Amino acid sequence: MSGRTRWASFRRTRAETEADELRAELSLDRSRCQEIGQCHAGDLVSVTGTVRYVTLLPATEAPAFEIELYDGSGSTAVIWLGRRTIPGIIAGRRLVVTGRLTTTNGRNSIYNPRYELKPLH
Repeated sequence: MSGRTRWASFRRTRAETEADELRAELSLDRSRCQEIGQCHAGDLVSVTGTVRYVTLLPATEAPAFEIELYDGSGSTAVIWLGRRTIPGIIAGRRLVVTGRLTTTNGRNSIYNPRYELKPLH
């Protein structure tokens, strides 16, 4: 490894390193999935990534189950209306979701997508 390459790796943030590692791990699903960062509003997309967080809404609000899916290139909210939970979908889980990407106020969302749970590590 050259000195220049070695110093470049020290300047990378932890988030950049983790994003690159995640992209490499998810590359197996890339034959059928797009990178989130390359998707556009209105597109029917299949994306794969890791659940970063799950949002739990109070029982007094309309039922909706929301997660953030991250693939190293970007993230999107994934929202199932009429659900409070989906068994197996937890932070850290890998998923493939297919649905129509929308963008509101700069925030990507996919509503009521089809999904596939990937094996736990």
